[in-house]
Amino acid sequence: MPALIVLLLQGANPIKEKKIVLIGLICAWLGDTFLLFETKDPLFFIAGLASFLLTHVCYIIYFLRLRVSSISMLKKQPIIILLVIAYGAGLFIFLNPYLGDLKIPVLVYAIVICSMLLCAVHIYSRVNEPSNKLYVAGALFFVVSDSLLAINKFYMPLFLSHSSIMLTYCMAQYFIVSGCVREKLSAR
Repeated sequence: MPALIVLLLQGANPIKEKKIVLIGLICAWLGDTFLLFETKDPLFFIAGLASFLLTHVCYIIYFLRLRVSSISMLKKQPIIILLVIAYGAGLFIFLNPYLGDLKIPVLVYAIVICSMLLCAVHIYSRVNEPSNKLYVAGALFFVVSDSLLAINKFYMPLFLSHSSIMLTYCMAQYFIVSGCVREKLSAR
């Protein structure tokens, strides 16, 4: 996360435009730190989940602030909304019997991360290339990473889980930060 924070701050866009993404990266860094200690106390997992939830909220806010007159990709392709909702609901229903006391926090998290993906798709036709592709790729990799994490934690241990979770998580963060750095202000 520190390297991505430096990348973000080195970009050409003014810091005002990136402040919410910067806050999201700091929250993610806190989440990473909390998850290092989750085996010592279950509250560290909750703290990590809350930190990543705040990261996604920051990204949602950032995406929704990108406004131009272009038609939303979700209006052009409303089936995407149904696919994202079906995926999020399907994964939650699958994991539900294994969630115990974490059903509500995991449900809230699933709603927020699916909303973040939908917001990235929403602005696809509203921002320049390659930022639009980078935002969507980052959001998709976040969904993959968090899905792997949830399956690994609540259902069954996955082969090479730590590596695959971290790889998809790092790709997600890198793509979103790269999209922010490459976004042209004239696209707003």
